[in-house]
Amino acid sequence: MIVKEGITPSLLPFDMSHIERDERGILRYTNLSSSLVEMFETTVKAVPSKEALVEIGGERVDYQTFWDRSTRVAGGLKAMGIVPGDRVAINLINGNKWAYAFFGVLMAGGVVVPVNTRFSEKEVEYVVTDSGAKYIFTDDAPLPDGEPTVDRSRGIKDLAAIFYTSGTTGFPKGAMTTHENFLANLETVKRVMIGKEPHEMDMRNLISVPMFHVTGCNSQLLVAIFYQGTTIIMPAFEVQLFLKVIVDERVNVLTSVPAIYWLAMNQNNFKDFDMSTVLYLTYGGAPTAAEVVSKIMAAWPNARLGNGFGLTETASVSTFLPHEYCTERPETVGFCAPVIEVDLFEPDPDTGVGELLIRGQNVVDGYWNKPEQTADTFRNGWLHTGDLARCDSIGYVQIVDRKKDMVNRGGENVYCVEVEAAVVQHPDVFEVAVIGVPDEMMGEKVGAVVVPQPGSNPDAKAIRDFTKKLIADFKVPQFITFRQDPLPRNAGGKVLKPQLREETVWGEQLR
Repeated sequence: MIVKEGITPSLLPFDMSHIERDERGILRYTNLSSSLVEMFETTVKAVPSKEALVEIGGERVDYQTFWDRSTRVAGGLKAMGIVPGDRVAINLINGNKWAYAFFGVLMAGGVVVPVNTRFSEKEVEYVVTDSGAKYIFTDDAPLPDGEPTVDRSRGIKDLAAIFYTSGTTGFPKGAMTTHENFLANLETVKRVMIGKEPHEMDMRNLISVPMFHVTGCNSQLLVAIFYQGTTIIMPAFEVQLFLKVIVDERVNVLTSVPAIYWLAMNQNNFKDFDMSTVLYLTYGGAPTAAEVVSKIMAAWPNARLGNGFGLTETASVSTFLPHEYCTERPETVGFCAPVIEVDLFEPDPDTGVGELLIRGQNVVDGYWNKPEQTADTFRNGWLHTGDLARCDSIGYVQIVDRKKDMVNRGGENVYCVEVEAAVVQHPDVFEVAVIGVPDEMMGEKVGAVVVPQPGSNPDAKAIRDFTKKLIADFKVPQFITFRQDPLPRNAGGKVLKPQLREETVWGEQLR
């Protein structure tokens, strides 16, 4: 067994074999492929005629076709003058073209720059300019096409992609993701979520989240390829189509945020859809009450649940709460992935809360073109996440807030996630975000923006009184406002609190 440095847990529930500590003290899997291209080629050789990609409303292709089209994209890029190490941006909606472009860039020896399709023109221009992209894939242009090309010169330590954080403030930063970061995440997903070898299951993985994000790309598209499975791609999310596709395509792996599952379960015709094919269902991005977890379990009765936590800077999964612990400790994000270690920076002696530090094989090399921010965030081998957390002796990691989002109420720190986890348990609350409300005397007071359950008419005072039973009095929201629209979120499912602060008009303080 590996004894982790940093905080040493008493429980390590995942497979810890084929792991070594390198000269810098970083834990690493020793059984990885040499590159993403080699991983892809291994699958193509094993199952060339297996269905690889299914675009809803579009084409179905097998692995050999997927490979061949990607090599022609690579050839087209090479003919344009793209050489190994050049950055190439992908500004495409979800679909097969996105997958061809991704591997086409890698087969040309290039570096993929996924672009958030929700970015403004100014933000897109920033990403393209900052990365120095030599070419950009767009929906209104055909894919580059040329003589089949596969450049195998890029190895496990080479840069494979630059994922720009969808962020909550300021311009995005480009996380430099190596082939090793990607491959380590694939092995992590296998160990913490699936627990089976690729040949032991026929994966049918539905992507309903953006492919430009590390969840859709790293932990869905690439995982399905690694598992020699089928990726079903929704170009855009629509809840009724989501349910229909699960049934029609015999989907057995789902990944989304809790609000999407809750929305699906509350459709009037949900019981008309057979969810029995789903074997694995993961969620993350928001606090999830035990009651909600239990309802998800009942709605998808054959599924193993799991709560995953990660960042763009960790190439996706960092911690995972397996099915057996989902109702026991739903307020946590589980245990460290096998090659991940955590620690706390300057923990508060009273609350045990400190900034979460992470190190491991899947932590990226820093931010592209940002030496000062890299030096500030990646220190002494540890990633300073900006998340405030508690870590107990058993091994559970509990995220309590973003460092920048914490409410300071008259000198008392109120961790928004703790308040949100309490408020969301009210039966009339669909989702909630807690933010600080400026106050002349206290500095800030606690405010909650609530999206009600469909068909409900919640009362603010009733929600406040309900919350008082669950958390300390000084944490209870003194302002509660309701909105009918879903909370604004970035591509990773995190609430955009700066936007919410601008949009929210607070009424009278609750008495």
